Amino acid sequence: MKEEVFGYFMPPVSLMGVGSYKKIGEQIKALGKSKALIVTDQGIIKAGVAKKVTDILDEADIKYVIFDGAQPNPTVGNVEDGLKVLKDNDCNVVISLGGGSPHDCAKGIALVATNGGSIKDYEGLDQSPKLMMPLIAVNTTAGTASEMTRFAIITDTDRHVKMAIVDWHTTPTIAINDPLLMMGMPASLTAATGMDALTHAIEAYVSTIATPITDSNAIAAIELISKYLRRAVKDGNDTEARDKMAYAEFLAGMAFNNASLGYVHAMAHQLGGFYDLPHGVCNAILLPHVQAYNAKVVPERFIAIAKAMGENVESLNPEEAAKVAIESIKKLSKDVDIPAGVKELGAKEEDLPTLASNALKDACGLTNPKQPTKEEVIEIYRQAM
Repeated sequence: MKEEVFGYFMPPVSLMGVGSYKKIGEQIKALGKSKALIVTDQGIIKAGVAKKVTDILDEADIKYVIFDGAQPNPTVGNVEDGLKVLKDNDCNVVISLGGGSPHDCAKGIALVATNGGSIKDYEGLDQSPKLMMPLIAVNTTAGTASEMTRFAIITDTDRHVKMAIVDWHTTPTIAINDPLLMMGMPASLTAATGMDALTHAIEAYVSTIATPITDSNAIAAIELISKYLRRAVKDGNDTEARDKMAYAEFLAGMAFNNASLGYVHAMAHQLGGFYDLPHGVCNAILLPHVQAYNAKVVPERFIAIAKAMGENVESLNPEEAAKVAIESIKKLSKDVDIPAGVKELGAKEEDLPTLASNALKDACGLTNPKQPTKEEVIEIYRQAM
């Protein structure tokens, strides 16, 4: 038997369920920390979600300062600005509050705080020598799973690319997923983040380094998303749907945090970095097209995906089951009002060669079941237009 070693990465502590965010004060005290930098965005502030967290910190007598400069696609500049606030205020713990953007920005800040240099120095796989500053990631969306993964995506505005930082040193110390903080999420964001979670699960399931553990995580996530995403989009106050989607995105995170991703993410990162587009929507549009490409080499993996999405494929061969799975993905995407193509988002045909060249350099593509040529990536983009 060939020697192969697979890691499994998770936050040391993960708190889930209604009311779990109220434990943040005692968790900071358990870490022996006293002053927090809260990394969030202005939308979270305006929605009153930040106040819910600061009220808990006030009750626990934990000092804090707020940095609300995390952009939807956090940049190197955002990380640098947040790091300055952290240092100027002598903070010794970081709290990220929001979805993937605040979490990724906070990871960048916490990583550079202990390792020095620029966040650009840590692009790629395990480039940092030290653990980041303790990070408590309080999640408000059900999609990115950045609150529990070792992935951070930071936009380098000089190069117009999204840097993939994949480093176990950026795994949050504590992850908190409370559906109470997700109730106010608008339908469009619920749809985009939910499809992002579906992408995580499917890409992890067809990954070249998938294991039985990540497979079980991925299939459970697909089942929950297929059952509850439409409900969560239709009624944002559906507590059961919100709770199940919180578990789904976490399970999908468990899967891709360890099996990694594929060319949906490698290509979506370029769209986001080049045009400043929403990550979850880009993933949702690209997902069926990339999986149609992957199904040519691993059609058997799509049997379980189709079943998890509620399709009956018992009498079908792997190739037929793959087609059913892909059509089911398209239907779910349409049902939650995802745009039909990236052209609607502003993508241009003349930019495809540049986007494809950058996608080929993205670390997320390394575990795709088939490595495409530049021409094949261009063609997938074209199909998704």
